[in-house]
Amino acid sequence: MYIRKILFFILIGGLIAGGLFAYMVYDAIFAPNTNFNNEQAYVYIPSDAGFEDVKELLDPLLEDMDSFKEVADRKGYISNVRAGKYEIRKGMNNNEIINSLRSKNIPVQVAFNNQETLADLAGRIAHQLEPDSIMLMNKLNDPDFLKANGFTDDTKLEMYVPNSYEFFWNTSAEGFRDRMLKEYKRFWTDKRLEKAKALNLTPSEVVSLAAVVHKETAKVDERPRVAGVYLNRIRNGMLLQADPTVIYAIKKHTGNFDTIIKRVLYKDLELDSPYNTYKYSGVPPGPITMPDISAVDAVLNPEKHDFLYFVADVQNFGYHMFARTLAQHNRNKAQYIRWLSKQNIKR
Repeated sequence: MYIRKILFFILIGGLIAGGLFAYMVYDAIFAPNTNFNNEQAYVYIPSDAGFEDVKELLDPLLEDMDSFKEVADRKGYISNVRAGKYEIRKGMNNNEIINSLRSKNIPVQVAFNNQETLADLAGRIAHQLEPDSIMLMNKLNDPDFLKANGFTDDTKLEMYVPNSYEFFWNTSAEGFRDRMLKEYKRFWTDKRLEKAKALNLTPSEVVSLAAVVHKETAKVDERPRVAGVYLNRIRNGMLLQADPTVIYAIKKHTGNFDTIIKRVLYKDLELDSPYNTYKYSGVPPGPITMPDISAVDAVLNPEKHDFLYFVADVQNFGYHMFARTLAQHNRNKAQYIRWLSKQNIKR
């Protein structure tokens, strides 16, 4: 009888201990373990991160780091950290957090617009993806890559079509560059290539001309008309005489792309640069910016007219006044010059 009592109490004690242990395990795995007020928080885990780095990133977000570490060890996450952007939702338990960190890398939207240099692009992308601007510049300017894909130092900007793209945050610099090449090739559909050929222009020339159109007018609805003017001038053997190309030539000559030039002076037209379309015929040797898709399509689908000149319309800001003859253009230009002088815009 005495032995039975001892065994009974041992059994009860074992059950209680087992229950406590089971509760502790359950609590460690399935109890909520977040410590923030928002509905979700995001963690960016670098490519070279180890578990200690992950702990440091998660420390402000978790209630109990010890229980997280214990579960991470049981689930094999400590030796299998994965880079990327991950979401931690309010009220998640350790099991859910680790499952998210192991398999739910969230894509990010990467966007860029009309950068004038690859350095500007690299800086823009470095704020959106893991690689820094130096890593990006090394890959974007890789001479072997440029040569293998038919780009030069002048034309390398054309590969980047301004838009919004989905990437994983931990995409490498090389991965970003190679994806942009694929997007460039995808952009140049058979239909666009046929239209370029009909204009007797290469895709590179189309992008270079589109960059000028883009700089000349921010009004998307006016771009086909501006493109028509430049194509008319090319067909007639005239110089493009586009002020934005002179401004770009000045920036490239000085190496200062932060220069703000609101007015092109006669002395600027003498700058000896292949980008100065007052001195050199045809389209510039490369794009002076990354043109919008709307500008490229404006060149490929120009408005058919016989205008040869245009100047800013001070009565309808953002738009231009178009002319068929030089005499008419000079009358239009006079009102613009008077406005510039009135505004005291000298440079």
